Amino acid sequence: MRFSTITAALAGLGAVVARDPGHLRGVSTKLAERMEERQNSLRNAQPRKRSADASDASYESPYLNKFSQKYVVDGKKIPDVDFDIGESYAGLMPIGNTTEDEFYFWFFPSKNKLAGDEILIWLNGGPGCSSLEGLLQENGPFIWQYGTYQPQPNPWTWTNLTNVIWVEQPLGTGFDKGTPTAKSEFDVARQFMGFWKNLVDTFNLQGRKVYITGESYAGMYVPHIAYEFLKANNTKYYNVEGTMIYDPSINSNAIMNQVPAYRFLEQAAGLFALNDTFMKDLGARADKCGYNHYMDTYLAYPPKGPLPTPPYLNGATGECDVYDDIFNAALLVNPCWDVYQIETTCPLLWDVLGFPGTLYYQAQGTSAYFDRPDVKKAINAPNTTWSECAPINVYNTSNGLSTEANNNEYSGLTVLPYVIDHSKRTVIGHGGIDFVLINNGTLLTIQNMTFGGKQGFQKPITDDFYVPYHDETDLSTLAGAGILGKWHTERGLTFSTVDLSGHMIPQYAPSASYRQVEFLLGRITSLGEVSDFTTSKGDFGNEYRSIK
Repeated sequence: MRFSTITAALAGLGAVVARDPGHLRGVSTKLAERMEERQNSLRNAQPRKRSADASDASYESPYLNKFSQKYVVDGKKIPDVDFDIGESYAGLMPIGNTTEDEFYFWFFPSKNKLAGDEILIWLNGGPGCSSLEGLLQENGPFIWQYGTYQPQPNPWTWTNLTNVIWVEQPLGTGFDKGTPTAKSEFDVARQFMGFWKNLVDTFNLQGRKVYITGESYAGMYVPHIAYEFLKANNTKYYNVEGTMIYDPSINSNAIMNQVPAYRFLEQAAGLFALNDTFMKDLGARADKCGYNHYMDTYLAYPPKGPLPTPPYLNGATGECDVYDDIFNAALLVNPCWDVYQIETTCPLLWDVLGFPGTLYYQAQGTSAYFDRPDVKKAINAPNTTWSECAPINVYNTSNGLSTEANNNEYSGLTVLPYVIDHSKRTVIGHGGIDFVLINNGTLLTIQNMTFGGKQGFQKPITDDFYVPYHDETDLSTLAGAGILGKWHTERGLTFSTVDLSGHMIPQYAPSASYRQVEFLLGRITSLGEVSDFTTSKGDFGNEYRSIK
């Protein structure tokens, strides 16, 4: 999730709108029957009580040693989880040579044979939002989505593909120990490097290919951490192979929100349902304030040269604050409208994590899951108060934002091009129905970056993003298939849209994010490859490929 400081945005968290599969036209009788069978299997499916641990009695973990022993988590004793989540390690790890400042982590090894020389890092954003949210509601081995009764095994967990570690950082986030001292994203990255070296030594991870991933404000974290790893020129500890950031904060609010807001509204007008008079007024103001001209002129392939400073770089007010006016009007029309996923309608659903501003869990008379004493004990967490997003500033600056954010030195303007040029693969994914950070704002940023010796993409994003058809019917998290968006790769950078996803792609479109991880890891050649998932045991998708 993104900015914990945007409190008004949090009132709209809710459910994904249910969809009618509609009518099948021009599809063979055999295929129609097969799809009807699939729908019946979905209706009749029961949650699986399977073990998430694929190990056998002879398995000897390469990660268990005298140093890692204290971090062992008993996978059979996680509160409210009535299945074995498998081998994992969790606890506080120093970021330096003392235990004064420590990050909390949870590490899950993978049983995938291709993962032996890899490790993937996941970071949530905020700044100051816990990566345990990603673990429990996005890509972890067990999942507890809001509105659901209890945790379930996650068939789309990234641990099916590789070894994954979820880290709470910077200091001040989640269970972390210590007082925030970082003033800049470079400070954050250097603190992470200290934590990472200690973790590598503890679990004997020297020389591993490292993949750094995250979402939202992690669009600042991930490129800066990768930059410092790469600059260290030390493959024993910091062997960055690739990075992936979802709906990332990589540029100013002017570019990511204000400039593209009206064009986004035009494209998704039916989901906002604003009246014609107000729509015309917003359009006129977007013209007057220069937003539409900026979009129409500078979102071009190839770019026409360096992009000029956007209108109202340091904040729009009055009639030029089009973004906030759209936001406020949307909530009047639909009081359960969700800035993170604009298709959300009422009712709002109970959330076991109680994302700040929602207080759903308090209405049920319970605590947020990770703030429960029994959960803390089970996962080697300190007995301190946990909240999904930090109630304090995680940067030691006057306004709680990094010096990069204060000085408009965002990752897309500084370190991200270096990371693209010096690593094997960089992926940026973006949900099509996210209004917190807008798709075209990310593309404007890309078109202003110079990487691989050229500025921006030379061609538009037009290739179909194919997600394999599958027979996964686990009700813990249903996931789509087929053409779920577009993608494009040039000079080491891949951009991919996921049309029906909101801000958190692993949560809203888990099969799409699973495919993107397969690409990041080099398991498939492109996001357009028409093939089964690399972990699939069947060929369920073969009959569907003709209608992709």
